[in-house]
Amino acid sequence: MRVLIDGDGCPVVGITAELCSKKGIPCVLLCDTAHEMRRSDVQVLTFDKGADSVDYALANRVTPGDVVITQDYGVASMCLAKGARVLHQDGWEYTPWNIDALLWERHEARKFRQNGGRTKGQSKRKPEQDQCFRTALSAILEQIPGKA
Repeated sequence: MRVLIDGDGCPVVGITAELCSKKGIPCVLLCDTAHEMRRSDVQVLTFDKGADSVDYALANRVTPGDVVITQDYGVASMCLAKGARVLHQDGWEYTPWNIDALLWERHEARKFRQNGGRTKGQSKRKPEQDQCFRTALSAILEQIPGKA
């Protein structure tokens, strides 16, 4: 079991690395050459820049029981199908019961934008979001048997 992070634009890499280190759980950060990161506290895998290159690399590496951190609903869907637990950077978990609705909302928003509509972008990240993520990931990691 390990934690895989969709690293392109992920604001919770540090929190994830800290919690994994405390629990002795391997942590892998996947990024592309446009978002290349260097960290000593996680394994970093870098892939060619390109549409969805990191997404597919992550989905191809995930195994049942892994935990995946992503804000991408498509990546979440692929990882759920492979038996992973998937957590959003705001601390809520993707599940088989909510993923279809999330994908549908994404599809509808895209159609709206393609027809000239404008959607609201993400607001500035708040400390409460980091705390929600920390709490959720801690709870998931606590459920892993044999880890201190």
